[in-house]
Amino acid sequence: MATIDLKTLRGNWNYPTAVRFGPGRIAELPDACRALGMTRPLLVTDPGLAKLLMVDQAAARNTKAGLPTVVFADVKPNPVGKNVDDGVAAFRAHKADGVIAFGGGSALDVAKAIALMVGQTRPLWDFEDREDWYTRVNVAGMAPCVAVPTTSGTGSEVGRVSVITDERDHVKKLIFHARMQPAIVIDDPELTVGLPAGLTAATGMDALSHNLEAYCAPGFHPMAEGIALEGMRLIRDWLPAAVKDGNDVAARSYMMVASTMGATAFQKGLGAMHALSHPIGAHFDTHHGRTNAVVMPYVLAFNRAAIEDKMTALARYIGLPKANGAAVIDWVLELRQTIGIEHTLKDLGVGAEHAGRIAPEAARDPSAPSNPVPLDEAKLATLFRNAAEGRLA
Repeated sequence: MATIDLKTLRGNWNYPTAVRFGPGRIAELPDACRALGMTRPLLVTDPGLAKLLMVDQAAARNTKAGLPTVVFADVKPNPVGKNVDDGVAAFRAHKADGVIAFGGGSALDVAKAIALMVGQTRPLWDFEDREDWYTRVNVAGMAPCVAVPTTSGTGSEVGRVSVITDERDHVKKLIFHARMQPAIVIDDPELTVGLPAGLTAATGMDALSHNLEAYCAPGFHPMAEGIALEGMRLIRDWLPAAVKDGNDVAARSYMMVASTMGATAFQKGLGAMHALSHPIGAHFDTHHGRTNAVVMPYVLAFNRAAIEDKMTALARYIGLPKANGAAVIDWVLELRQTIGIEHTLKDLGVGAEHAGRIAPEAARDPSAPSNPVPLDEAKLATLFRNAAEGRLA
């Protein structure tokens, strides 16, 4: 692979939101906060990141610039409603006027939900992505948000949704409003340097699942499909390198781009991968990206008759040896093995006996209707059992 001049990996984009991309751009955090009118930000992250120097440095940089910043880090890997409630309390205690979403998908989702909820009188669950519930939001009460991703997977930094588990029924729910999308994103790939190989692999496969399901979703959206195709090419070229060498800034850069592209593309829709992984994660606390990675080839095999033309085009675009759906499935299987992703749900501790619990919730998931093959409980139960037991037929 050609040597990459890191100076060229830099840009300011407005697609779909304002993105400041490039190594070292975290230095612009105070400027980004000021651009949104913040004077006392709340920085939301997760407990693991809160122990690292990068979080202390970000808060200290802001404070030195005259923007006193405190850190809130009570965020679970699969965040729950209480995390949002506690974050709102921290926001008010600090007399904050803005939110910095700093971390992986969980922290970003909680941060966006906090920025939403600080000005609402209704409970969080009243803003689930159903019918026209987004119209209930008091937009004037929402706080501005700057997003700083530290993994390359969810793309939540450009998303309009937070995925939060409702503890009452252990169901992951999508909290939605168009204004939840952060106003400014700082995409600094150096923040992902040193990310453990396992987490790099899982988040990278999450990015692949977003691009892949968006590309396969039915409907006419050529812009989303074009973005998804290029996102998948970047993942094919750079994910193994990012997993192999945690200090490869070029690989980290291209994976960060691919992650953002996936979340931009999936406004077209997702599918059975996410419909299954949401309830699995809610009940078994599995990593979302890793769960998507495990179910991915089984969903592709299930959908194959409906997506063969698209798989043929994808195989050609990313340079697979053969141009057909089988080649794409083989590539996914080989990629998973190379980067250390488990082959079955059973390997994640989720057995086939749980199909009766997962399938009904998967059928109700907002991701299910845009699957290329229409889904129902029986089909999802079969898909779940296939993924649990390793049946690709």
